[in-house]
Amino acid sequence: MKVFPNKDGLLCIFSDITNIREKEKEERYYDKLKIIGEMAAGVAHEVRNPLTTVKGFLQIMSKDKSLVNYNTHVRLMIEEIDRVNNIIAEFLNLSKNKARNVTESSMNQIITSIYPLLETRALKEGKILKLELGNIVNICVDQDEIRQLLLIMINNSLDAMEAGKSVLVKTYKEKDAVVLCIKDEGSGIPENLIDDIPTPFVTGKESGTGLGLSICYSIARKNNAKIDFDTSANGTTFNIRFSN
Repeated sequence: MKVFPNKDGLLCIFSDITNIREKEKEERYYDKLKIIGEMAAGVAHEVRNPLTTVKGFLQIMSKDKSLVNYNTHVRLMIEEIDRVNNIIAEFLNLSKNKARNVTESSMNQIITSIYPLLETRALKEGKILKLELGNIVNICVDQDEIRQLLLIMINNSLDAMEAGKSVLVKTYKEKDAVVLCIKDEGSGIPENLIDDIPTPFVTGKESGTGLGLSICYSIARKNNAKIDFDTSANGTTFNIRFSN
């Protein structure tokens, strides 16, 4: 608010700075992601090297017939090493320093290219994955990043549901934007997590890292897109709007 005195009293001018504050909040958030990514890049090499060595010896042990009684334990240790490597990869995906390949792309083709993989998981768990792909224009994106976003968000939706429920992946045109919609029939996002959804390490999963949606928000930003969502006890809908 600005106040200007005059002979008749005071002239007050009010300015709505909501957008400015939201922009500042967004910049602080992405600065935090960048720091996490840079830290991860710095330690990834040092952590992965010994893990690779340990995994190599465990794989040799798994083929040793004299150690067959320990195969279950060895397999479990290999799986846990793979899990650590996956967490490191998630950290690295928060870095903005990766080389990118932005091309004019069809969102529908990107979706259909990974659909068989996701459908296999859905069928195995007794869940349904449905596509409803509209008549949309091509957009300029990094296809690898969009595939990663889709895999994270659709797998999250499948994780949130019981058998017999469905996930709908939909695309459509809205004014000057191409919209990707992912809608599930899960139990919704817990109320205490809603405000912190894009924040790293915030998760409602017992075994989650809390990095998946942070990565998705970062990918959306790099590809000129915005994410919003609506959630209730009947499910959650994420809308990703790509400016054309």
